[in-house]
Amino acid sequence: MKRGLLLLAFALAAWAQDTGKFYRLDFVVKEFDDNKLVSAKTYSTFMSTDDRSRGAQIRTGNRVPYSVGPNQFQYADVGVNIDCQKLSEVGGQLVAMVQADVSSIPSGEAPPGSSPLIRQNRWNGTVVIPPAKATTLFSSDDLNAKRKMQLELTATPVK
Repeated sequence: MKRGLLLLAFALAAWAQDTGKFYRLDFVVKEFDDNKLVSAKTYSTFMSTDDRSRGAQIRTGNRVPYSVGPNQFQYADVGVNIDCQKLSEVGGQLVAMVQADVSSIPSGEAPPGSSPLIRQNRWNGTVVIPPAKATTLFSSDDLNAKRKMQLELTATPVK
């Protein structure tokens, strides 16, 4: 029994040494209208540089019904989906694969009773992030207005 507990303690100690460093990831979705900040929403999670880590996912939003015929409805998922994978340290900076999908229904742009207009921004890529410094990962202009959306990330080491 004691030998089994001792082996378990050694296994846990080895695992703890191999888990990499942990970071708090603060993603901020910023919306601008004519270069004026009109909204900033923060979504946070934790992640390790451990290769065995499955990454982090953030999901928040609503299922919005829309009519496709008399008494027939379908649903659109609207909100924020952020996936972060393969966080690693390279040359004092962090590298990660980030995929983001930010969608919304603008108020007042669809006539009553019609299907909603859904704005959508999708980005993905491998990004380089300096630790503890806010970094804009992605930015998109609205094609029909003077609006812009950005995704910013701050990765803070957990001590």
